[in-house]
Parts: sequence; C-alpha cells; structure tokens
Amino acid sequence: QVHLVQSGGGLVQAGGSLRLSCAASEGTFSRYDMGWFRQAPGKERELVAAISRNGRATSYARSVEGRFAISRDDAKNMVYLQMNSLKPEDTAVYYCNADRSDYGENYWGQGTQVTVSS
Repeated sequence: QVHLVQSGGGLVQAGGSLRLSCAASEGTFSRYDMGWFRQAPGKERELVAAISRNGRATSYARSVEGRFAISRDDAKNMVYLQMNSLKPEDTAVYYCNADRSDYGENYWGQGTQVTVSS
C-alpha cells in the first residue's frame, strides 16, 4: 500500500507559476511510474504528465507541453509538477498517481485545487 500526500496548488493569476508536490510513503517508490492527472468541473479526469519509474521517460498532454515539467526524487520519495505560464483552462483539481499496473497496484493522492484567474 502506498499513501500519497499532495501539497502546493492554490490561486494564481494567468501567466503565473505553481509547483505541486507529492510525497509517497512507500520505501519502494522508485518501482512506480508516477503521474499527475487533473479533473475540471464537468469533465473527465485526464493525464497531464507522467514519468517512468527510472525517471528516463516523461510524457505530457499536448495542452501543457512546454509549460509543465514533471520530475521525481527517489531519494526523498517525491514527485513534482512545475506549472508555468498558467492559463485559466488549467483550473482543475490535480491528482498525483502511483502506478505499478504489472503488479495490479495503482494509488491516488487526495487531490489539490489549482485555480487560475484571468
């Protein structure tokens, strides 16, 4: 069982930046692929960014590519999402995710609100 605790988020003006953090309880954190998802009101949850368990591969939704950056620090059991040039359409609840689907494991953070004002 992996317990994910998120921090960061809040209210920011368009063009601003925020950093989300996700702390994992599991000592074998490095074995998990990590991702950030978001869900806006009335919309389905979508994958924003992902990073492989070895940290060598990252992927981004087209809508955030070039503005967001995902990173991980396995020594600290942490994953981050740096969000720059924020837009009102980035407003959503953001969720951290740990995945090791080859072992049937998938865990979610508690969610954190990001609101971008125009």
